[in-house]
Amino acid sequence: MPSSIVVNARFLTQPITGTQRFAIELCRGLKQLRPDITLLAPDRIIHKDIAEELNVQVVGRMRKGILWEQLELPLLLNRLGNPLLLNFCNLAPIMYRNNVVSVLDLSFKLHPEWFSRRFSLLYNFFIPREVAGAKRIITISENTKQDIAQHYGVPLTKIDIVYPSVSSIFLEPPAQKLPNKYGSYILAVSSIDPRKNFAGLIEAFKAGNFGETKLLIVGSEHKVFADNRIKELVAGDPRVVFTGYVSDTDLVGLYQNAQVFAYPSFFEGFGIPPLEAMACGCPTLVSNTTSLPEVCGDASVYVDPHKIESITNGLTTILNDAALRKSLIEKGYQRLPLFDLNKSVIKLMDVIKEVSSPNSTVLS
Repeated sequence: MPSSIVVNARFLTQPITGTQRFAIELCRGLKQLRPDITLLAPDRIIHKDIAEELNVQVVGRMRKGILWEQLELPLLLNRLGNPLLLNFCNLAPIMYRNNVVSVLDLSFKLHPEWFSRRFSLLYNFFIPREVAGAKRIITISENTKQDIAQHYGVPLTKIDIVYPSVSSIFLEPPAQKLPNKYGSYILAVSSIDPRKNFAGLIEAFKAGNFGETKLLIVGSEHKVFADNRIKELVAGDPRVVFTGYVSDTDLVGLYQNAQVFAYPSFFEGFGIPPLEAMACGCPTLVSNTTSLPEVCGDASVYVDPHKIESITNGLTTILNDAALRKSLIEKGYQRLPLFDLNKSVIKLMDVIKEVSSPNSTVLS
C-alpha cells in the first residue's frame, strides 16, 4: 500500500537526459530521508537497475506513458485515498488535484520551433492546466521561476527553486584519469537539440585555428526535437566527431581528458553538463544567457551564443591560457557545493510539509 506521498516515476520509461537525471537524483535523496515514499510507473521501464534501486512499483495496464499518466494513474491514486503526488519531469496528471508539479523550463512555449509539432502542442496544452491546478510548483532556477510567474500568472510565493545536483559518479571520478583515445579535444555534451546551438559551435570551431584539436560531440538525437542538419556542417571534416550516447563511466573520462567543455546554448532552465565538467576538473565555456550565469558564476568563460566570433574567441582564450584553465578548474570545484543533493532534498521536504498542512490549497 503506498504511503501518503507518491512519486510519478514515468521518467524511468524515458531515455535519460538532464530532466530524467534531475528526477532520479531527487528520488535517491528522498528515499534516504523518507524510505516509505512510493514510486509508481507504467509497465515500460527501460532503466530496470534504477527502478530496483528505488523500489519502483509497476501499476496499471496502459503501456503508452501519456495515457497512463493522465488517465490510469489518477484513478489509482483516487482509490488509494488521494495521496500527495510528486511530479519531477514537467508533465503531470491534470485531473488530479493533490499535486506538486515541476516545470523545468519554458522553451516549449518561448521557442516552439525547436521542437516537433506534436511535442510543442502536447506541452502547451498540459503545462498551463497542471500549473493552474497544482498545490505547488517546483522549478530549477531563478530565471525559470520568473518565466513561470510572467507567462502563467503564478504568484512567486507558489514557486520553489530546487536545484539539480550532479550525480555521484561525476563527484567521485577516479584519481587516475581514464585512457584518452581522442588526443586533444573540445568536448560538448547534450541531446542533439537545436537550442543547444551545436551548429554555432561547429561553425565557431571551424572558424578557429585549433591545429590538431578535435571537437567531440556526445549525445543522442531525439524525435521530440525539430529536424536539424548540424552533421551536414562538418562536410566530412575528420576533426568533428559524433560519439552518440556514451555511458556515465565513459563520460567521466571524456570530461577528465578534455581541454575545455563548450556549452554555447541558446536557452537553459538550468544546465547540468557544465557542473558535471567542473566536477571532473574540466574548464568550461558557456553562454551568457538564461540560467547559465546563475549556475556557473565566476567559474566559466562566457560567450554570446548568437555570435560565432564570440564562441571562437572564447575557445581560443581558454585553449591558449594554461593559467586561466587552472583558475577555472579551481573555481569550478568551489562552485559545486552550492548544488548539493542534500540541500535540494531538504528544500523539497520543506515544500512537502507545507503543501501537506491542513491550510494548503491549490493555486488560484
